[in-house]
Amino acid sequence: MMNKLTLKLLAALFALVIAFTCVHWGGEARAQAAAASPFQSLGSAVSWVNSPPLAPEALRGKVVLLDFWTYSCINCLRTLPYIRAWSDKYRELGFVVVGVHTPEFGFEHRPANVERAAAMLGINFPVAVDSQRSIWRAFGVQGWPSLYFVDATGRVRSRQVGEGGYAEAERVIQQLLREAGRQNVPTSLVAPQGTGTQAAPGTQPAASTETYVGAARSEGFRSAAGGLRAGQSHEYVAASALRLNQWTLAGLWNVGDEAAEAKRAGSRIVYRFQARDLHLVLGPGDDGRPVRFRVRLDGQAPGAAGGTDVDASGMGTIDSHRLYQLVRQPQSGGERVFEIEFLDPGAHAYAFTFG
Repeated sequence: MMNKLTLKLLAALFALVIAFTCVHWGGEARAQAAAASPFQSLGSAVSWVNSPPLAPEALRGKVVLLDFWTYSCINCLRTLPYIRAWSDKYRELGFVVVGVHTPEFGFEHRPANVERAAAMLGINFPVAVDSQRSIWRAFGVQGWPSLYFVDATGRVRSRQVGEGGYAEAERVIQQLLREAGRQNVPTSLVAPQGTGTQAAPGTQPAASTETYVGAARSEGFRSAAGGLRAGQSHEYVAASALRLNQWTLAGLWNVGDEAAEAKRAGSRIVYRFQARDLHLVLGPGDDGRPVRFRVRLDGQAPGAAGGTDVDASGMGTIDSHRLYQLVRQPQSGGERVFEIEFLDPGAHAYAFTFG
């Protein structure tokens, strides 16, 4: 007969599994297909990083975590220290992490970019490059990051969308390993300390949220004369004043659906935000030449509030398409005015994120 502690643990696990699975899958038939053979869809990856293609047979009998991520997503990056720690801690017990890189922006479709990003981020587990989103669709994934926990019999047992919930997620891994008959499964929990773009968000919730610069999903744009002129080069005059979460352009820009391109040196973006950290997804020009930039906070060099991709004077360089940490304040505070000026033409700006 089970004691009260055992009953409480089982109840907690049941509640956790229910919480993890209360996610819309985009169709019952699709969910059943993924549950019946969750690894079949991995065969549609366009390439692999850190591994030859993994066939279903290679994962049979393993406890597997599928991590759906994309390398310019700040939420995905802040999850990585835990994913890596779990991979290292439980690998010898038959636990396998498979990253499924499903792109958001056009530049993330290129396998070479994914391979370079994985190396920069210190990822050493297998990554399926899902540039056609076929694996994403097979599992009915709704957002980044999404974690799918598969037991040793090949069933999807738990799901989690978004960062956080790390203790609960690791408890699921431990439980699935015990169910698989593994001995001496640890009961301790990892506590990694990420740095740079992988550092945990601030303790105060950010008052600013993800903001796209491209015309297809832009919000909060203000200008001294009119709105965004999508699909054409246009001379923008910056708004004279901004409220929280409003932004403006100055200089010559060509705003496309996904990104805005600075057509001339001296073009600027200004954003009024409230958060500890500010990130911006950026890329160089089509010719790949690096683009220099300068960041200011409230009109001044950022100093100690600069992110890992700028120096104390606010100077930095766009050398590849990725997420750049431009502001990392010692602590969250009030509203600040962020400005980035591009000292060379060709910069592409995609989206702001905060933390």
